[in-house]
Amino acid sequence: MASFRGEKYYLSNMYPCPVTIKLKGELITFKSSESVFQALRSPDRLKEFIPLNGFEAKKHAKSCARRADWFDVSLDVMMYALRCKFTQNPDLAAKLMALEGDIVEINEWHDTFWGVCNGIGENHLGKLLMQLRDELRAAAH
Repeated sequence: MASFRGEKYYLSNMYPCPVTIKLKGELITFKSSESVFQALRSPDRLKEFIPLNGFEAKKHAKSCARRADWFDVSLDVMMYALRCKFTQNPDLAAKLMALEGDIVEINEWHDTFWGVCNGIGENHLGKLLMQLRDELRAAAH
């Protein structure tokens, strides 16, 4: 299990690191995987998210209309953001691959979809990180 604090903060989508995506042939760099995730939630306003850190992007997204299919694609979008983050930042990928055991985003903000709060939650972020860890390990061998 891993709380995304302290030495495990790199697992958080809020962790500041460059994350570049390719959209319609254009490379666009964001300040975190959270910024990418929120930008892709509202693609008509994507460029507004470029200068924002993860916390600012999450807050800004609340004022933006989300794409109609968001609930159908949000897990895929998150995995895309995570793949970009970890493949483009090899130091973070090495840390993820070295991490043993279950990865659980333990939080106190009651997010029971992406993480676990008070022992309750679906932990989708942790599951995606474990899947990505397995992919990275397989690719390294």
